[in-house]
Amino acid sequence: MFLLIGVRPVSVVAFLVTFVCGHCGTRATQRVIREQQKLSLFFIPLLSLGTSWYVECDHCGIATGLTRQQAEHSLDWARTHGHPVAA
Repeated sequence: MFLLIGVRPVSVVAFLVTFVCGHCGTRATQRVIREQQKLSLFFIPLLSLGTSWYVECDHCGIATGLTRQQAEHSLDWARTHGHPVAA
């Protein structure tokens, strides 16, 4: 009998904001992305092993890691300024 066990990342764009990129210096849309490592059994995700956050510039494509506090602050800011937020 075979058991197919694996871990894979699942990325979701949490919300979009527009500000100046720290890398290229261009005012552009930034995607705030939540990435979870999922443990799966027979390709069915069972458990979340960890979550990381990062922001990705639409202009240059550079991704910069965020702490959980930075991501939560960005989420609060997006909600108060009328930006659409993923559920």
